[in-house]
Amino acid sequence: MNADSYKRAAAERALGFVESGMRLGLGTGTTAEIFLELLAEKIRAGLHIVGAATSRRTEEKARGLGILLDDIDNLAPLDVAIDGADEADRELNLIKGGGGALLREKIVAASTRRMIVIADSSKLVERLGRFPLPLEVNPFGHHTTANRLRNTAAALGYQNLAVTFREGFVTDSGNVIYDCAFGAIRDPRLLAMALAVIPGVVDHGLFLNLASTLVIAGANGVEVLEKK
Repeated sequence: MNADSYKRAAAERALGFVESGMRLGLGTGTTAEIFLELLAEKIRAGLHIVGAATSRRTEEKARGLGILLDDIDNLAPLDVAIDGADEADRELNLIKGGGGALLREKIVAASTRRMIVIADSSKLVERLGRFPLPLEVNPFGHHTTANRLRNTAAALGYQNLAVTFREGFVTDSGNVIYDCAFGAIRDPRLLAMALAVIPGVVDHGLFLNLASTLVIAGANGVEVLEKK
C-alpha cells in the first residue's frame, strides 16, 4: 500500500465517528479531501449533515460534492471536526498549516466538541519539528515581523532557525505565510506562547490541546489514539 491508501484507510475509519444530524468541521488538505469524497458517498446514501469549511478550497470541493455548508457562526459549537495534520505526536500535539489554512483550521478546531485528526503513519513523530512550522503573518511590515521571530527563536535557544517566506501565497484571510524550520521543538507550549505575542504574527501552526482523537493508518493497519 502507498501513502494515498493509508490516507484513505484513516479517512474511512474517521467516517465511523460521523452520525446523521451532526454539524461537522471540514478540514483542508489531501487527506481531508479524501474524507470529503467518502462523506459525499454517505450523504448520497441518506446521511444528513451540515459542514463548516476551513478554507475556500475545501468549500469549493465540498459544494462540488453536494455537501451542505453553512457559516461557522451559525453552526458552532460543532459536534466533530475532521482534519489532517503535517505532524502529530502521541500526546496529540500537531503541526498544521502546510496548505496555508492554519488560522481558519484553528478557529474551527476551537469551535468543536471533538477534533479528529486523520493521517498516514509518516506524520506520526516522537517530537514535533521535522516539518517546518507555518506562521500566518500580517502583510504589513512582515519582514520586520520575521526579524522579531528570529530574535525570539534565538532567545529560546533555536540558534539555527531557517525562515522561508512563502512567495506568491496569500491566505484566505489576506495574510502571508512564513515557514520556520526550528528542528526538534523541545517545548511546544513555551514556543507557542512566545510566538503568539510577537506583533504581526496572526497565528502559528502549533495545535496544542485541540485534538481529541488521532487516526493513523500505516503498514500495520489503523491505530486510534485518544487524548488522555
